[in-house]
Amino acid sequence: MDYQSAWNFQETLFQGIIDGKIKNRRENANLVTSNYMILVEHPHVYTLGKSGDFSHLLIDENQLQQRGATYYKINRGGDITYHGPGQIVGYPIFDLDHFFTDIHRFLRTLEEVIILTLADFDLVGDRSPGETGVWLDIDTPFARKICAMGVRASRWVTMHGFALNVNTDLSYFEHIIPCGIMGKGVTSMQKELGQIIDEKQVKKCIKKHLASCFEATLIEENS
Repeated sequence: MDYQSAWNFQETLFQGIIDGKIKNRRENANLVTSNYMILVEHPHVYTLGKSGDFSHLLIDENQLQQRGATYYKINRGGDITYHGPGQIVGYPIFDLDHFFTDIHRFLRTLEEVIILTLADFDLVGDRSPGETGVWLDIDTPFARKICAMGVRASRWVTMHGFALNVNTDLSYFEHIIPCGIMGKGVTSMQKELGQIIDEKQVKKCIKKHLASCFEATLIEENS
Protein backbone atom coordinates (compact mmCIF):
# COMPACT_ATOMS: atom_id res chain seq x y z
CA MET A 1 0.00 0.00 0.00
CA ASP A 2 1.16 3.53 -0.82
CA TYR A 3 2.60 5.17 2.32
CA GLN A 4 0.28 8.19 2.25
CA SER A 5 -2.79 5.97 1.85
CA ALA A 6 -1.72 3.84 4.81
CA TRP A 7 -1.00 6.95 6.89
CA ASN A 8 -4.44 8.36 6.09
CA PHE A 9 -6.06 5.05 7.02
CA GLN A 10 -4.19 5.01 10.32
CA GLU A 11 -5.22 8.59 11.08
CA THR A 12 -8.88 7.76 10.45
CA LEU A 13 -8.83 4.80 12.85
CA PHE A 14 -6.71 6.70 15.39
CA GLN A 15 -9.00 9.74 15.43
CA GLY A 16 -12.10 7.54 15.59
CA ILE A 17 -10.87 5.95 18.82
CA ILE A 18 -9.94 9.32 20.31
CA ASP A 19 -13.33 10.80 19.38
CA GLY A 20 -15.06 7.88 21.09
CA LYS A 21 -13.02 8.36 24.26
CA ILE A 22 -13.75 12.10 24.32
CA LYS A 23 -17.48 11.43 23.89
CA ASN A 24 -17.42 8.87 26.69
CA ARG A 25 -15.80 11.38 29.02
CA ARG A 26 -17.91 14.42 28.08
CA GLU A 27 -21.28 12.73 27.81
CA ASN A 28 -20.78 9.88 30.24
CA ALA A 29 -21.39 7.61 27.26
CA ASN A 30 -20.45 3.96 27.10
CA LEU A 31 -18.93 3.58 23.63
CA VAL A 32 -16.60 0.61 23.30
CA THR A 33 -13.38 1.59 21.52
CA SER A 34 -11.68 -0.79 19.11
CA ASN A 35 -8.05 -1.80 18.61
CA TYR A 36 -6.41 -2.43 15.25
CA MET A 37 -3.20 -4.04 14.00
CA ILE A 38 -2.28 -3.25 10.40
CA LEU A 39 0.39 -5.36 8.67
CA VAL A 40 1.49 -3.87 5.36
CA GLU A 41 4.33 -3.43 2.87
CA HIS A 42 5.12 -0.09 1.22
CA PRO A 43 6.81 0.97 -2.00
CA HIS A 44 10.27 2.51 -1.41
CA VAL A 45 9.84 5.41 1.02
CA TYR A 46 11.87 7.32 3.61
CA THR A 47 10.10 8.76 6.65
CA LEU A 48 11.44 11.27 9.16
CA GLY A 49 10.02 11.53 12.68
CA LYS A 50 8.96 14.85 14.17
CA SER A 51 12.19 15.23 16.17
CA GLY A 52 14.42 13.82 13.42
CA ASP A 53 17.24 15.55 11.58
CA PHE A 54 16.68 16.11 7.83
CA SER A 55 20.44 15.97 7.26
CA HIS A 56 20.21 12.22 7.99
CA LEU A 57 18.66 11.86 4.51
CA LEU A 58 21.76 11.67 2.34
CA ILE A 59 20.23 12.05 -1.14
CA ASP A 60 18.34 14.86 -2.86
CA GLU A 61 14.96 14.88 -4.62
CA ASN A 62 16.41 13.92 -8.01
CA GLN A 63 18.23 10.96 -6.50
CA LEU A 64 15.06 9.91 -4.71
CA GLN A 65 13.27 9.81 -8.06
CA GLN A 66 16.10 7.81 -9.60
CA ARG A 67 15.75 5.22 -6.86
CA GLY A 68 11.97 5.18 -7.20
CA ALA A 69 11.54 6.41 -3.62
CA THR A 70 9.47 9.07 -1.89
CA TYR A 71 9.99 11.05 1.33
CA TYR A 72 7.62 12.09 4.14
CA LYS A 73 8.03 14.13 7.31
CA ILE A 74 5.62 12.49 9.75
CA ASN A 75 4.31 12.81 13.28
CA ARG A 76 5.81 9.76 14.99
CA GLY A 77 8.75 9.78 17.35
CA GLY A 78 12.22 8.76 16.21
CA ASP A 79 14.47 9.85 13.38
CA ILE A 80 14.70 8.69 9.75
CA THR A 81 14.01 5.20 8.47
CA TYR A 82 13.26 3.34 5.26
CA HIS A 83 10.25 1.23 4.25
CA GLY A 84 10.02 -0.89 1.14
CA PRO A 85 9.25 -4.26 -0.46
CA GLY A 86 10.30 -7.27 1.57
CA GLN A 87 9.77 -5.43 4.85
CA ILE A 88 6.83 -6.11 7.14
CA VAL A 89 5.50 -2.90 8.67
CA GLY A 90 3.17 -3.15 11.66
CA TYR A 91 0.90 -0.34 12.79
CA PRO A 92 -0.77 -1.06 16.15
CA ILE A 93 -3.58 1.42 16.70
CA PHE A 94 -4.34 0.51 20.28
CA ASP A 95 -6.36 2.11 23.04
CA LEU A 96 -3.91 1.43 25.85
CA ASP A 97 -6.70 1.83 28.39
CA HIS A 98 -7.52 -1.74 27.33
CA PHE A 99 -3.99 -2.93 28.09
CA PHE A 100 -1.71 -0.72 30.21
CA THR A 101 -1.21 3.05 30.20
CA ASP A 102 2.56 3.01 29.86
CA ILE A 103 4.25 3.98 26.56
CA HIS A 104 7.62 2.62 27.69
CA ARG A 105 6.04 -0.75 28.43
CA PHE A 106 4.15 -0.62 25.13
CA LEU A 107 7.39 -0.22 23.17
CA ARG A 108 9.14 -2.94 25.17
CA THR A 109 6.19 -5.25 24.51
CA LEU A 110 6.34 -4.55 20.77
CA GLU A 111 10.05 -5.33 20.90
CA GLU A 112 9.26 -8.61 22.66
CA VAL A 113 6.84 -9.56 19.87
CA ILE A 114 9.66 -9.15 17.34
CA ILE A 115 12.26 -10.87 19.53
CA LEU A 116 9.99 -13.90 19.88
CA THR A 117 9.26 -13.87 16.14
CA LEU A 118 12.98 -13.86 15.32
CA ALA A 119 13.51 -16.74 17.77
CA ASP A 120 11.06 -18.81 15.71
CA PHE A 121 13.64 -18.50 12.91
CA ASP A 122 16.63 -19.20 15.18
CA LEU A 123 17.72 -15.57 15.30
CA VAL A 124 18.60 -13.99 18.66
CA GLY A 125 17.13 -10.49 18.81
CA ASP A 126 17.93 -8.10 21.64
CA ARG A 127 17.31 -4.59 22.93
CA SER A 128 19.89 -1.82 22.97
CA PRO A 129 19.64 0.45 26.04
CA GLY A 130 18.40 3.89 25.00
CA GLU A 131 17.77 2.83 21.38
CA THR A 132 14.26 1.66 20.55
CA GLY A 133 13.99 -1.33 18.23
CA VAL A 134 15.42 -4.84 17.93
CA TRP A 135 19.07 -5.63 17.23
CA LEU A 136 21.43 -8.55 16.67
CA ASP A 137 24.80 -8.95 18.44
CA ILE A 138 24.24 -5.78 20.41
CA ASP A 139 27.26 -6.17 22.71
CA THR A 140 29.73 -6.64 19.87
CA PRO A 141 31.35 -4.38 17.25
CA PHE A 142 28.98 -6.03 14.75
CA ALA A 143 25.72 -4.74 16.26
CA ARG A 144 23.06 -4.29 13.57
CA LYS A 145 19.39 -3.32 13.63
CA ILE A 146 16.82 -5.67 12.16
CA CYS A 147 13.64 -3.89 13.29
CA ALA A 148 13.03 -0.15 13.68
CA MET A 149 10.26 1.33 15.84
CA GLY A 150 8.60 4.71 16.28
CA VAL A 151 5.17 5.58 17.62
CA ARG A 152 2.82 8.44 18.30
CA ALA A 153 0.34 8.48 21.19
CA SER A 154 -2.51 10.75 22.27
CA ARG A 155 -5.03 10.06 25.07
CA TRP A 156 -3.32 6.65 25.37
CA VAL A 157 -4.14 5.80 21.75
CA THR A 158 -1.16 4.73 19.62
CA MET A 159 -0.29 4.78 15.93
CA HIS A 160 2.75 4.10 13.71
CA GLY A 161 4.81 1.15 14.96
CA PHE A 162 7.56 -1.17 13.71
CA ALA A 163 9.35 -2.16 10.49
CA LEU A 164 10.90 -5.64 10.37
CA ASN A 165 13.45 -6.29 7.62
CA VAL A 166 12.61 -9.69 6.16
CA ASN A 167 13.66 -9.82 2.48
CA THR A 168 14.51 -6.12 2.31
CA ASP A 169 16.87 -4.53 -0.22
CA LEU A 170 19.35 -3.14 2.30
CA SER A 171 21.03 -0.89 -0.27
CA TYR A 172 18.29 1.69 0.37
CA PHE A 173 19.63 2.19 3.90
CA GLU A 174 22.89 3.46 2.40
CA HIS A 175 21.13 6.75 1.61
CA ILE A 176 20.26 7.57 5.23
CA ILE A 177 21.74 7.49 8.70
CA PRO A 178 19.22 4.90 9.96
CA CYS A 179 17.32 6.19 13.01
CA GLY A 180 20.04 8.84 13.30
CA ILE A 181 22.45 6.28 14.78
CA MET A 182 26.03 6.38 13.54
CA GLY A 183 28.37 3.40 13.44
CA LYS A 184 25.85 0.56 13.58
CA GLY A 185 24.64 -1.49 10.66
CA VAL A 186 21.27 -2.66 9.39
CA THR A 187 20.39 -6.23 8.50
CA SER A 188 17.52 -8.45 7.41
CA MET A 189 16.30 -11.95 8.12
CA GLN A 190 17.25 -12.93 4.55
CA LYS A 191 20.82 -11.68 4.99
CA GLU A 192 21.25 -13.39 8.36
CA LEU A 193 19.82 -16.73 7.25
CA GLY A 194 21.17 -16.73 3.71
CA GLN A 195 17.86 -17.44 2.01
CA ILE A 196 14.53 -15.92 1.00
CA ILE A 197 12.17 -15.96 3.97
CA ASP A 198 8.48 -16.86 3.76
CA GLU A 199 6.86 -13.56 4.68
CA LYS A 200 3.48 -15.17 5.29
CA GLN A 201 5.09 -17.35 7.95
CA VAL A 202 6.74 -14.32 9.54
CA LYS A 203 3.38 -12.53 9.69
CA LYS A 204 1.82 -15.63 11.23
CA CYS A 205 4.47 -15.59 13.96
CA ILE A 206 4.05 -11.85 14.56
CA LYS A 207 0.30 -12.28 15.03
CA LYS A 208 0.77 -15.24 17.37
CA HIS A 209 3.18 -13.38 19.63
CA LEU A 210 1.19 -10.14 19.46
CA ALA A 211 -1.87 -11.96 20.77
CA SER A 212 0.17 -13.59 23.52
CA CYS A 213 2.17 -10.55 24.64
CA PHE A 214 -0.85 -8.22 24.69
CA GLU A 215 -3.23 -10.94 25.96
CA ALA A 216 -5.52 -10.19 23.04
CA THR A 217 -7.72 -12.12 20.63
CA LEU A 218 -7.13 -11.28 16.96
CA ILE A 219 -10.07 -11.00 14.56
CA GLU A 220 -8.62 -11.03 11.05
CA GLU A 221 -9.76 -8.87 8.15
CA ASN A 222 -8.08 -8.67 4.76
CA SER A 223 -8.10 -5.26 3.06
